[in-house]
Amino acid sequence: MTDTSDTVDMKSGKYTAPALSKGLDILELLASDADGMRKSDIAKALERSISEIFRMLAVLTERGYVSFEPSTERYALTTKLFEIAHRHPPIRRLSSVAIETMRKLALEVNQSIHLAIQHGDDILIIAQVDAPGNNVTSVRLGARVPMEETASGAILFSALTENEQKKFLQRAKDREASIVDSFLVHFDAFRKRGYCQSPSAVIEGVINISVPLRDYSGAIIAALTIPFVNRLRTPHFVSLEETKALLIDAGREVSALLGSNTFAGDHDNR
Repeated sequence: MTDTSDTVDMKSGKYTAPALSKGLDILELLASDADGMRKSDIAKALERSISEIFRMLAVLTERGYVSFEPSTERYALTTKLFEIAHRHPPIRRLSSVAIETMRKLALEVNQSIHLAIQHGDDILIIAQVDAPGNNVTSVRLGARVPMEETASGAILFSALTENEQKKFLQRAKDREASIVDSFLVHFDAFRKRGYCQSPSAVIEGVINISVPLRDYSGAIIAALTIPFVNRLRTPHFVSLEETKALLIDAGREVSALLGSNTFAGDHDNR
């Protein structure tokens, strides 16, 4: 029996796989909605019938890529794609190289620290270490946060080409103008001083400090960030300025381990 699910578009000469395309469409749609979506909403958004969407969702749920919550009838992404991405050698190596430095720094400054890479218009947290104390302010491993809301994002934005930056800002024009304006100010400040320091856009009182991690070519591939909180009644308190200096040193250390001669804290004059 011939499998007709994969065909060749005679005009373009390209192979098509309609079933695979539908599955990927669902995953990409769910990735843009943190609350999950009902089957009917997915079908409407993708302009597909409910029956064909249901078959796809059944397979994706069975394979563990999608979860279903009976009480709300919503489908949502699981962490499986994130786990698969971590099997990819560059991400796995980046995490493994950075994690010991991150642990030492978190212990030394009594602050949480996380490692982020660019993921579309978001940052993706690929490694995270909590502060050693009881009171923790941290970002969940695997979390995706809009790039313009973060210090990490200002650094990762600088790694984009000028054309990519223009396209990102075009897509961001419908978002809150004050946040985008602040983001561009922090981006410009990073290019001048080699690190980013900005008040959190989501938690009052938190100051995000972020430094770039560079590979052997000097290109920025990730950002190392501390959401700094001013701790009270702490026996060994490390100030914001001291924490910043130690974070810059940590960025240099990890970048060196990645083979870079251009370190965190150096100005980005691209």
